[in-house]
Amino acid sequence: MKRTSILGLTLLACGALPAAAQDEAAFYAGKQVRIIVGVGVGSGYDTTARLVGRHIGKHIPGKPDVIVSNQPGAGSATMSNALYASGPRDGTVIGAPFNGMPTIPLLAPEQGRFDATKFGWVGSANKATQTTYAWHTAPVKSIEDIFKHEFVVGSQAPGSSQYDYPAVANVLFGTKFKIINGYSATPKIHLAMESGEVMGVAATSWSTLKFLMDEQIKEKKLNMIAQWGLKKHPELPDLPNWLDFAKTDQQKQALRLLLVRLEFGVPYFVPPEVPAARLNTLRRAFDATMKDPAYLAENAKAKLEVQPLTGEEVEALVKEASATSPEIAKIVRDALAPPK
Repeated sequence: MKRTSILGLTLLACGALPAAAQDEAAFYAGKQVRIIVGVGVGSGYDTTARLVGRHIGKHIPGKPDVIVSNQPGAGSATMSNALYASGPRDGTVIGAPFNGMPTIPLLAPEQGRFDATKFGWVGSANKATQTTYAWHTAPVKSIEDIFKHEFVVGSQAPGSSQYDYPAVANVLFGTKFKIINGYSATPKIHLAMESGEVMGVAATSWSTLKFLMDEQIKEKKLNMIAQWGLKKHPELPDLPNWLDFAKTDQQKQALRLLLVRLEFGVPYFVPPEVPAARLNTLRRAFDATMKDPAYLAENAKAKLEVQPLTGEEVEALVKEASATSPEIAKIVRDALAPPK
């Protein structure tokens, strides 16, 4: 009798669910959702995506299995182009790109064969402050040194902040960054830094850096030089901000086009034409994940920050960045062009 009552209550509860929620649960039940990271294994983006993947499934109606894989290349353009062109468009695949991906059509149109405003933005796991740093044996010790001496820095690819930020700084401010591309992930750059192959990194998320190099930071084996952000990070109040070196309106607007990407943080998207109800389902599941105590505990253990944005907030930022004037976009695009 008791079992019958429980079964009856369960059926009543299911029947009380809105029809749309029942449809979503029926769709996702028994399915597999893929999160495809447009960055190499071991990066901060990859680490966060795997944390999200471990927890988001229980918040999606139907509780699908979630797997995470990597498709790095061209500053996440390889993965983004593929999902834009081929989908699938049913909400079973989620892209996890560099935060610079939404500005690729403006700044590297030959790489970005997509319209960022047509993706369905699911949310962002964290805003970002980027940091410039050098290995303790490198001759570059301060931001002023970068204006006087060559600073050899490692980068994954154009389209990533590791390349784009120093390339623009060289043009706008006359800094002397020498950028070496081709590293598959930030940990590979750190190995090159420790071996003397490069001197440091021009722009890596402070959250990622703490996760990857916490001991080296504490042991003062990393020399923190500057930060990139619309505002200073509360943990880095005395570290110079590159935005303070922008003196003219053009310099400020051009740099802000790059820095708005930090507000995108660690974004997630679905291909165009995913049904609105399904996009909303994934957005709300993402929001719930960002508040999940188990997810937050894992982030705290990994020393990763959680400052999430909703999908609607990311969508608004993407639209704002995409509306940048052609004149300002050209200044930045020219700065990012390979030297002749």
